[in-house]
Amino acid sequence: MSISRTGTILSRATLAIIATGLLSATMILPARAQVPIPTVTGPIPALQPPGTDPAHNYPQLASGPNFDLSRVGYIEEEFFFEGTATRYSTPSMADGVVLSSGHPYKSRVIVRRPTSAHKFNGVVIVEWVNVTSGYNLDLHWQTSRDYLTREGYAYVGVSAQRVGVQQAPYGLTAWSPVRYGTLDVTAGGTITNDSLSYDIFSQAGQALRNPSGAGVDMLDGLRPELVIAVGASQSASRLTLYYNSIQPLHKVYDGFVPNVGGGPYRTDVGTKQIRVNTENEIVNGQASNRQPDSDVFRSWELAGASHVGYWFMNYRAQLVGRDNLNPFIFTCNRPPLSHVNTKYVLNAAYDHLVNWIRHSHKHKDNAPPIAQPIQVTSTSPLVIPRDANGHVFGGIRLAAVDVPTATNTGANGGPAFCILYGSHEPFAPGKLAALYPSHRTYTSMVKRVTKQNQEDGFVLEDDADEIINDAEVSLVGTSHPLPIP
Repeated sequence: MSISRTGTILSRATLAIIATGLLSATMILPARAQVPIPTVTGPIPALQPPGTDPAHNYPQLASGPNFDLSRVGYIEEEFFFEGTATRYSTPSMADGVVLSSGHPYKSRVIVRRPTSAHKFNGVVIVEWVNVTSGYNLDLHWQTSRDYLTREGYAYVGVSAQRVGVQQAPYGLTAWSPVRYGTLDVTAGGTITNDSLSYDIFSQAGQALRNPSGAGVDMLDGLRPELVIAVGASQSASRLTLYYNSIQPLHKVYDGFVPNVGGGPYRTDVGTKQIRVNTENEIVNGQASNRQPDSDVFRSWELAGASHVGYWFMNYRAQLVGRDNLNPFIFTCNRPPLSHVNTKYVLNAAYDHLVNWIRHSHKHKDNAPPIAQPIQVTSTSPLVIPRDANGHVFGGIRLAAVDVPTATNTGANGGPAFCILYGSHEPFAPGKLAALYPSHRTYTSMVKRVTKQNQEDGFVLEDDADEIINDAEVSLVGTSHPLPIP
């Protein structure tokens, strides 16, 4: 028998599962360079429930009552980790170059994991949290939380950048000095360009892989078979530099899922990744920066979806309001926030990537599907043709686009972040009635498109069931022809 961090006794059967996972990983994964193992402390107690403490003595953007982790067999904990980091330059499409080393740092991770080893699927998702808004936004978690907890992933959000850790008013040390006042990723203010962030992100992964060296096991006895790096938007750009310059040196991560941004990538690194972009990235520059699929890379583009979407923003807004973070501005040129739900395709990307890595040594049938790109007829000037409903051609097409009740796009304009919000313009009742003379007509069309997406590999079975169920309980095609939200 073995005892975990919290004193839980792990059975021989559980240990056997863990050992099998480690053996499998040893068989298929490359050797890893010597990356320092940081010292981990924690879990750091949250002295007050989130939202109730003016001093914010709880994890920033901690899960709240709108997503009950205990109900799905999960726990959330925060840890500090510290050590000395190497400062790297990241030449374009080339290995990183050491500039200097020995720089002290201290940062934090937030961990959400199964409470039972039997539920853990052996995969840890490590997110380079986004800091565009000035705080530590765990975009991948907020988007895919239902899938990640349903499938038994462990999730770790890493704060690697100065803005998220130390920039006022929403960086950690300013947002809660009582909780985060000792954190510093700038070597005492001497390195402020995030050139330490790459090694900090690597060391977070090392601590997960080597809990005995870290002093504290952040996964409490769970042993990862695969550790996957993810990041969205600004963080996808950081991960591009990491993938091209640091991954070849450190080899800490087994795969990558960049989302709504990122690229281009080297073709000789060898680590598999699936990038999930929306129409918004194609509208705003990626059309001229596409990269062909390969035996280690897939690029998926989601028609009608936006960089920041309605469903994600609904959840995010509750936590941002609770934690008194940067408010949103929605006075855009067109009604903002596409309702095409990115989570369905992002969830499928995780599923395919894990399968691709685990079984790539067997045969090529495990490779993820190749997706048709969104149609672009000219990149200079940019010309993206649209159908009679205002939707693009090509791309991964969910029922929200191919059985539409509104025009959803990745295009918008106006102040602040409107360029990222896309648009959503519901059809008039008369148009809905003409398209869907009965509720059965509507639901049968949604089923056909969704089942095809499932068969093609871009939507998972549970998510397909959710899409179909939402259509069945909607009022589209009834005597009250209100569009679904």
